[in-house]
Amino acid sequence: MACSNTIIKRVLLLSILIALPLTAAESEEYLAVTGPCNLEFPKDHGAHPGYRTEWWYYTGNLRSKNGRQFGFQLTFFRSQVSPPGNEKKWPDRTSAWRTSQVYLAHAALSDVGGKVHLHAEDVSRAALGMAGVHQTSNSTTVFLRNWSTRIEAGLHVLTMDSDGFAFKLEFEPIKPPVLHGDRGYDIKGSTPERASCYYSFTRLGGQGEVKIGDETVAVTGQAWMDHEFSTASLEPGINGWDWFSLQLSDSSEIMVYVFRTKTGGIHAASSGTYIRPDSTVQKLANEDIRVEVLDTWQSKQSNARYPVRWRLRIAPLAIDLKVGAKFVNQEMRTLDSTGVTYWEGAVSIAGTRNNRPVAGDGYVELTGYAEPFDAPI
Repeated sequence: MACSNTIIKRVLLLSILIALPLTAAESEEYLAVTGPCNLEFPKDHGAHPGYRTEWWYYTGNLRSKNGRQFGFQLTFFRSQVSPPGNEKKWPDRTSAWRTSQVYLAHAALSDVGGKVHLHAEDVSRAALGMAGVHQTSNSTTVFLRNWSTRIEAGLHVLTMDSDGFAFKLEFEPIKPPVLHGDRGYDIKGSTPERASCYYSFTRLGGQGEVKIGDETVAVTGQAWMDHEFSTASLEPGINGWDWFSLQLSDSSEIMVYVFRTKTGGIHAASSGTYIRPDSTVQKLANEDIRVEVLDTWQSKQSNARYPVRWRLRIAPLAIDLKVGAKFVNQEMRTLDSTGVTYWEGAVSIAGTRNNRPVAGDGYVELTGYAEPFDAPI
């Protein structure tokens, strides 16, 4: 059975990778994000079929009662591998296996003190009850087999169980959802359609338990949730991105993504969002943000060299932060699902805002270091 599951996963992965490059004509068959997204909640916590790519992304930092630290990630991806309406052309539309939707999931648990990073992945068609999104008037559940996130008014419940580790966590929003860009319309290139609909819960607080091997640990902590959907691919010339989600001790948060070009520069579409303690929002342009790499680490598995310590400055807000990995080996190798190797890790923060000291925790995602990241936004 394990061998059969591996074959199915590789076939699904191949279909997704084949579908990645789109011609202009093929792109026009999918829905496009070209202006303000007019997001409404709770409706838009759900899936948006017709757009090619979508993800629900949770990261966070946790602590046990005795101070033991953990980081976690749980992500669900929806990939539409056939444009809307193409189902009508399929020769056997009655098969229960037929679907244009494929779901993928990544999970990770970082034991900071032990410097152990565990990760898992899964993939399935959205058929026969194996994966998908269930939505009612007051609840959205995204699931892939026994992994799930359930979003209700005032509650996010995350559950995953894999060989070697598991967790069940419950979080309550401390702040309302944040719409990035122009009312959720977040431009990521030089043309209007190179964009996504993008919102975040930038501060969730809660508790639960994590399991490593036979050990179960009760934890409390804070999390960050991103939900994004789009059809556009990355603009030619972009090699990958560095994404920061930072929660500061003064109850403010920062989201920044930096697009790296193949020539070693920073693309002008790089941007971010600053969320004040009172939950009001300030958009950050590329020229507002300066990220300096202070240290790197090279993976023995992929041979990729990743930055692991940074200085982040946002001049208009008088923010000057040092951001560092809680430990360096937090690489994700997902050859049986998305086929992408990337770094996704828990970080610590120390610095100043308006010349006053601040600290904090966060997460950083680094793509395109193992190989160029030629994939949808």
